[in-house]
Amino acid sequence: MSNPPSAQPVVLRETDAWLVVNKPGGWHSVRAGSRSHGREDQAKAPADAEPILEQWLARQRPELGALPESGLVHRLDLLTSGCVLAAQTADALTRLREMVQGRRPGLAKVYLALARGRVGDGSFDLYFRSRHRRSRKISVSPHGGELALGRCRWRAVRSQHDHTLLEVEIIGPGRRHQIRAGLAHLGHPLRGDLLYGGDAWDGGFGLHAWRLALEGAVIEAPIPGAWTAG
Repeated sequence: MSNPPSAQPVVLRETDAWLVVNKPGGWHSVRAGSRSHGREDQAKAPADAEPILEQWLARQRPELGALPESGLVHRLDLLTSGCVLAAQTADALTRLREMVQGRRPGLAKVYLALARGRVGDGSFDLYFRSRHRRSRKISVSPHGGELALGRCRWRAVRSQHDHTLLEVEIIGPGRRHQIRAGLAHLGHPLRGDLLYGGDAWDGGFGLHAWRLALEGAVIEAPIPGAWTAG
């Protein structure tokens, strides 16, 4: 991705405590110094050639610059689009991060995924580990310790160009590359996900953080146009 994408983030919903932003694909979540273990794994351009949501938030809402990572509660991979939650106060940041980590109830996350082949409704309980400190890929195993456990369940929506559109719910705390690596482990890599064996796709990347539900609100990020155009 040699040129920054033209799409800009959009605030989808906000309260006094938090806001939800629709992150376009091709935007980093945080600055390079905040990333660990190659989290933004598919960046092929020099460091920070792509735009960064953390910096965008600090420009749009200068008061968020006082919070770690401009209040971002969690991250999305570089090419993944959709809902990102940010806190507006230090107290909210602590509370919402506890929700993301599974230590406090009240947050639900649903993704849309374009998985290769015919995929029916299903679920997995798998274990996810980095191969080494700077590994771009995650290793997946049916066995492991509690701290590596990642759980998902999904509903098949429709077939689309030799792929199946899935609604995937994260159960409990999410793990790095959980949906991507987990579905690839089961033989269904995502469209456009070259790292895990997916097919190249001009339409972008087959993972979209579609819906967040918290504190009585349900927020959905519009589905990228390429997903319906083919």
